[in-house]
Amino acid sequence: MAGQGEGAQRIEDLSREELLALVKDFGRRWLAHDGLWFQAVERRYGMEAAIDLDAQAWRDFTVNEGQRVLRLLGMEEEGGLEALDRALRFRLYAAVNEQESEREDDGALVFRMRTCRVQEARRRKGMPDFPCKSVGCVEYSGFARTVDPRIATEVILCPPDPEPRDYYCAWRFTLEDRAGKA
Repeated sequence: MAGQGEGAQRIEDLSREELLALVKDFGRRWLAHDGLWFQAVERRYGMEAAIDLDAQAWRDFTVNEGQRVLRLLGMEEEGGLEALDRALRFRLYAAVNEQESEREDDGALVFRMRTCRVQEARRRKGMPDFPCKSVGCVEYSGFARTVDPRIATEVILCPPDPEPRDYYCAWRFTLEDRAGKA
């Protein structure tokens, strides 16, 4: 955005390209704050306490984010895996990480985080990977259930699991019937 929008005095005055750049910048700022908060807690209280507090925060935030995405997109709850696939594309992470999803033959939705600014930033700082599996389970299952309470979430792979070279984490979502069976 540098050099652009010099005549703009308000967000409303920005061009489409500037607005898209701003969305990415907002995402990076949010993620930077989240990471700095986590690292401060980690330094003061240790990794275990930081993960516990992070999971508590995500338990509430992911529901809030899911509700906001549904409202933004004009979607009703219980839209199934199609709704989840669409909603995942509008999470804050979508503005800063490369992600993909695909449907399996059995109808399940598989979501992969191909780039992860959190892990990449920690590596740049010489820090160990963030073991985010437990927090990710809270986050992704909470988001999915907000979109549709019938969605079950399964972690395929997430740090501290050793990641393959082409993605950082992967999640599998299935739609349960009303009896609670997938």
